[in-house]
Amino acid sequence: MAEPMTHSVVTPTKIVPKWRRRFWLAASLLAASVVVNLVFWSKYDDYYAGSEPPAEHFYDGDRGAKAKIARIEVVGTISPPFTGRILSALERAEDDEDVAGVLLIVDSPGGLVADSHQIYHRLERLRAKKPIVVSMKRLAASGGLYVAMGAGPEGLLFAEPTTWTGSIGVIVPRFDVSGLADKIGVHSDSLKTGELKDSLNPFRPLSEKDEVVWKAILADSFDRFIGVIDSNRNKLDDAGVRELATGQIYTAQQALDAGLIDEIGFEEDALAALRGKMKVESARVIEYEFPIGLFDLLMPAAQAADPQRRAEAALDASVPKALYHCGGHGLPTELPLLQFP
Repeated sequence: MAEPMTHSVVTPTKIVPKWRRRFWLAASLLAASVVVNLVFWSKYDDYYAGSEPPAEHFYDGDRGAKAKIARIEVVGTISPPFTGRILSALERAEDDEDVAGVLLIVDSPGGLVADSHQIYHRLERLRAKKPIVVSMKRLAASGGLYVAMGAGPEGLLFAEPTTWTGSIGVIVPRFDVSGLADKIGVHSDSLKTGELKDSLNPFRPLSEKDEVVWKAILADSFDRFIGVIDSNRNKLDDAGVRELATGQIYTAQQALDAGLIDEIGFEEDALAALRGKMKVESARVIEYEFPIGLFDLLMPAAQAADPQRRAEAALDASVPKALYHCGGHGLPTELPLLQFP
């Protein structure tokens, strides 16, 4: 019996015309060129925008009044690049002769020790010329409280009925994973020039020398925090501040009873008190704005897609940096380790 004949089906190869290949190549090169030029342009734009003073705009009050009240916000974690913008706003308010007072809005869990003190120092200079009244919002803890002290002994601190404040103290969040590392066979063997060079290394327990070194660092930062509150709160002395400095969060009423704040009230109450200190018939409330550069918008996506940037962030997370910050563990990888809760 004859076997049936079989036929193989040959699929013809699709040939892409040269003009189409050239078109897509040119389009890809053009797209890459546009992206590169956008990045360079945004860097150029941000560079020059950063050298310009913040823009002023009307917020509330009498538009026709010559006298101004500068409404300046300290919101979120106190860290770059926002620190620079706050300092710039404070500098402009200090130099502007028409600004008769400053309403400082604080809604922050704190942040870097150095940045918090920079803002406090600038407020010290400002309050020598113009009155400052503080309005605390949801949270004015740790570095947020530290900054609020910049209003000075003559300044007034208002907190809303639901405000949380306090959190005076020092904490160094640290994870000891040496036991886990032993189980999975991972060991840290860094090359170093001194035994304290890798202090706070999570792959080894703290040594006695580590504890001595960090105890001194924490004591210095803690005493500075105590001193700032002591020198700016008329109802508290050093001993009284230390009694409060357990790291505890205080409600607005508790803070009022303890002498950490002056009044329980809202922003409009703080504004009315500031107008009374200024002794002017009318004033317009102004705010300062900073332009958002294109590079700021492009960078998050670029960093998320860059393995090297993610590795740098992981390394940076292991670098101890002093913070006045409310809270303990669970910090984002971009935030350093040493905190003031």
